[in-house]
Amino acid sequence: MPRLFAGLELPPSVAGDLSRLRGGVPGARWIEPDALHITLRFIGDIDDAVARDVAAVLDDVSALPFSLRLGGVGVFGRRRPRSIWAGVEPEPALLALQGTIERACVTIGLEPERRNFSPHVTLARLKGASVADVQAFIASHNLYRSPPFAVERFVLFSARPSRGGGPYIVEQAYELFPAM
Repeated sequence: MPRLFAGLELPPSVAGDLSRLRGGVPGARWIEPDALHITLRFIGDIDDAVARDVAAVLDDVSALPFSLRLGGVGVFGRRRPRSIWAGVEPEPALLALQGTIERACVTIGLEPERRNFSPHVTLARLKGASVADVQAFIASHNLYRSPPFAVERFVLFSARPSRGGGPYIVEQAYELFPAM
């Protein structure tokens, strides 16, 4: 039973920049640079027939290429920090792509995503990290900005069922270009 999600890969230069932010937070399990990504739609553990349906419906998604830039860092779980993330600067084309993918997944019978889309790159998963250490990390890195980078495709990733996911495998790539 595959665990799938649709997402965006990061250019190696951006992933390398993010990996240089690592450290200074005891209890953090830092994500490896080649596993850094932006999740567009978590699909979850599904059977092979549904996985084929997902791959097929995503093939019909059409969008223009666009540019993104990462900016700032934050934390999920203020009182009990769970993860540190890098933010994604607002980009209407990203929101449109995510919405199109969400609607496509719902058309084949997947449950709608209940959480609002909050584009980010998870940098570390936290277990027992102190609020003070996390706040210090955020204070020292909150001005982070990546250079703009081109988004010319999205991918369907698979992950083995494990805590924190990874390694992630690109099962299929979908190029962005205008509808015909």
